[in-house]
Amino acid sequence: MVEAMAKPYQPSLLRLLHGATGLLVGAAWMSGLVLLLTLDRRWGALPYALPGEWVDIHGMIGVALLPIGVIFGGYAITIGRYRLNRASNLVPLLALMLALISGKLMQEDWLRDGQLHKAIYSLHLSAWLLMTIAVILHLIGVLRRGHWPLVQSMLQLGWRPNDSPTDWWGQLQRTIGRR
Repeated sequence: MVEAMAKPYQPSLLRLLHGATGLLVGAAWMSGLVLLLTLDRRWGALPYALPGEWVDIHGMIGVALLPIGVIFGGYAITIGRYRLNRASNLVPLLALMLALISGKLMQEDWLRDGQLHKAIYSLHLSAWLLMTIAVILHLIGVLRRGHWPLVQSMLQLGWRPNDSPTDWWGQLQRTIGRR
């Protein structure tokens, strides 16, 4: 007889921060790819220029991602610290921090002026390559550990009692108080 597994549940704050971070990382990755293929051109080029100021768009996504990434990082090292024991959870977070820091150190005119050999720009490209690999490995790890039910638990919109937004501050205080 096969026992039914309990349906996985992810805390609502984790789902919110993880989802917002994931959406912004995806948007940053896509806008960065457009920049790479329109302004960098060392690895190929788009056959036509896309309309818009992609350096500014990518930068605005980075500005939005910075506070979310910092809050998500704070969550990860407090409430979610036991999840950081897995490299598939830790490495994407480290890649995000490296990408955010290197992105903040860049000058937006470097790409427009064709200054492609700056060390910080190379570090930023390396961080996003690492992010791509880390996210793929993260998804593989999630599917390997919990299959589709774990993925679905990250996408659900409801919450359990004692896990609503009004409970988040108390959860954080309890976690910090245990240290």
